[in-house]
Amino acid sequence: MMSLGGWMNKVLIGWGIDPKFADMFDETIIALLMVGLSIGLDYLCQAIFVGGMKHYTRRSPHQWNTLLMKRRVIHHLIHILPGILIYYLLPMAFVRGKELKGFVQVLQVLLFFIGGIIVVSVLIGKSPMTLFAGLGASAAVLMLVFKDSILGFVAGVQLSANDMLRIGDWIALPGGVANGVVEEITLNTVKIRNWDETISTVPPYTLVNNSFQNWRGMQESGGRRVNKNIFLDMTTLKFCTPEMLDNIRKEVPLMADYQPAEGEVPTNAQLYRIYIERYLCSLPVVNQEMDLIISQKEPTTYGVPIQVYFFSRNKVWKEYERIQSDIFDHLLVMVQKFDLKLYQYSD
Repeated sequence: MMSLGGWMNKVLIGWGIDPKFADMFDETIIALLMVGLSIGLDYLCQAIFVGGMKHYTRRSPHQWNTLLMKRRVIHHLIHILPGILIYYLLPMAFVRGKELKGFVQVLQVLLFFIGGIIVVSVLIGKSPMTLFAGLGASAAVLMLVFKDSILGFVAGVQLSANDMLRIGDWIALPGGVANGVVEEITLNTVKIRNWDETISTVPPYTLVNNSFQNWRGMQESGGRRVNKNIFLDMTTLKFCTPEMLDNIRKEVPLMADYQPAEGEVPTNAQLYRIYIERYLCSLPVVNQEMDLIISQKEPTTYGVPIQVYFFSRNKVWKEYERIQSDIFDHLLVMVQKFDLKLYQYSD
């Protein structure tokens, strides 16, 4: 479902406004329109309901309706309607999914707090400012009581302002604390549904104070990275003879047109790396517009590692695992075609 901000963004761009300025002012324009709509709704309801009640009171005066009009009860009740309208429309004004739940909770706390002060001041016959002045002396106690809420609010502002976290993001916290999709962002907690269907809750300030990995960039990009090594037995690396080259051209179709550079005597590992690159370039599931690197790393006690680095177009977990498994099954079997062997540890 498109937000009101997204709709306004498209309208502004359709009018020929630069997308950069459209992104800057779309939400502001929607907010101003909502304020104007709320004011208009207030005047309309005043005209309909207050005007109707005045007409009814004049025609049929009773004690209850006379008091309602004298105390301006209907007038004040109607002022609630614009607030309700803004409350429900405000979350729809944001284009980039910035969450408002934490801010709404802060506003609720402030409103209840101020409302409580006003109620107490009316009951004891004191000015609300007198009570607020008295509370200043106990500010340290209040900060201690509301410490988590204050920290959560500040962290929520940072997460939202820097666009660090949204509902639906896949995030991973260090140490395996959580690894899943963000379901809810509130004043005091961020709820994450892990891949094993468990729920992890962490305070927002934990995400600000510590590092975490957000996979949104991968999900919005053109592919998901695959980075694995194939370990070759070092004792099987050798220069290719003309007979080996002819045999590889016959048995491996992708190498049929291969010709080494003049004066070059390629190794079988080199031909294998060339084959891997050609094979990956022939697969539609591999994104050819992103990095595709086949390289030989420093030899280790476990053999010579051949790094295979590419990006799968399909980013869905299940399909991604199937694609890379199929590719590496094929590459592992093709090793023998180049007179190579995989390294396998043995006592």
